[in-house]
Amino acid sequence: MLRFLILYFFTINIVTFVTFWLDKNLAQRNKSRIQESTLVLMSAIGGAAGGLAAMYLFRHKTKYAKFFLGLPAMLLIHMIIAFLIIF
Repeated sequence: MLRFLILYFFTINIVTFVTFWLDKNLAQRNKSRIQESTLVLMSAIGGAAGGLAAMYLFRHKTKYAKFFLGLPAMLLIHMIIAFLIIF
């Protein structure tokens, strides 16, 4: 179970990080964007750390409360859930 949890969080955070980067790249080129609901959903299902890292690294979505407040809150919830599962 622990091995699966680690693999899941690692994978979803990498995918979320890349998705944020891709959305930023599309925004800079005035192309069709990834929906905000997709970014929020990916963060909510475990990718909050990757989304938060990408948000600050690429300066993307930093002015939206659902991101600059929501992602840290989701990350805290994920950490609590992981702690409860492990211990």
